[in-house]
Amino acid sequence: MYSIDIISTGLALPSRTVTNDDLAQIEETSNEWIEKRTGIKERKFTGEDESANVLAIRAARQALENSGISLEKIGLVLVATLSGDYSTPSVASQMQEVLGLPKDIPYLDVNAACSGAAYALEMARAYLVANQDNEKPYAIVTGVEELSKLLDPDDRTTNILFGDGAGSVVMTIKEGSCASVLGAESSLAINCFGAKNSRSLNTPDAAHQPSYIRMDGKEVFRFAVRIVPYCINETLKKAGLSTDDIDFFICHQANKRIIDHVVKSMKLDAEKFYCNVDHIGNTSGASIFICLAEMEEKGILKSGQRLLLTGFGSGLTWGSVIAEYRSRQ
Repeated sequence: MYSIDIISTGLALPSRTVTNDDLAQIEETSNEWIEKRTGIKERKFTGEDESANVLAIRAARQALENSGISLEKIGLVLVATLSGDYSTPSVASQMQEVLGLPKDIPYLDVNAACSGAAYALEMARAYLVANQDNEKPYAIVTGVEELSKLLDPDDRTTNILFGDGAGSVVMTIKEGSCASVLGAESSLAINCFGAKNSRSLNTPDAAHQPSYIRMDGKEVFRFAVRIVPYCINETLKKAGLSTDDIDFFICHQANKRIIDHVVKSMKLDAEKFYCNVDHIGNTSGASIFICLAEMEEKGILKSGQRLLLTGFGSGLTWGSVIAEYRSRQ
């Protein structure tokens, strides 16, 4: 068996900070109302000359620089996103020329929404295992979202939640136990219909219909507090580990109340749950990678620590994967 080693991280946050008070200036809400229900105080939105692609490339470049790995050793590039600049070409493929990466390796975007980190890391692990005889044993796995462009200004229950940003890791594999849980159940509790989501593509102005994120908050909350404990328990069971064997649980940063509920219901140590939703908001497929990058930047991560990463989101998807932080610095 082969497990995941994360050897470096990268972080790219937009220049524009949007506080709850800023939102209260343009819609009927307040800092108190938002913070009480979500734990969010502020989030980042892209500004001029910033986009999902720009953030992804910045984060991946930093992860590469921090890794000390030569470009010729990179064998795979994956990006978890639902909001890249284009439907095609992928964010991943656009990294190739800008970062000077090899041309003869796979480049792929993965859309599992807020479970994207777990999906992408497990896909990268499996690919590296299948190709371990080549001379490119490392992967760049990035999460990026520019959700500010998908928010409905008239939907205060949803647009208060989301933010923009990117996080990236350079990872490899090593012999050792591995475990992951990935799945989905059909639901439109979270959705973002395409601009031409119509029975007739000839509908007048169909191409100009807005495409906004929609979410049934109550249904998503019930789903999350059920599925996160399931993912954690099943992943530990597969790995033959207990909660005591995990140094940090890093959950998708959707809502502070969800994380608090999981900690309480599972009787776990809250200090093992890193949380940054207060100043980042919900960044979907980027949130777990942003957490990892912040933790490395703050010196919280120590080489050899075991991490359990759990995401849940639109689909409705879920995913958990165990990884180790193994810095080369």
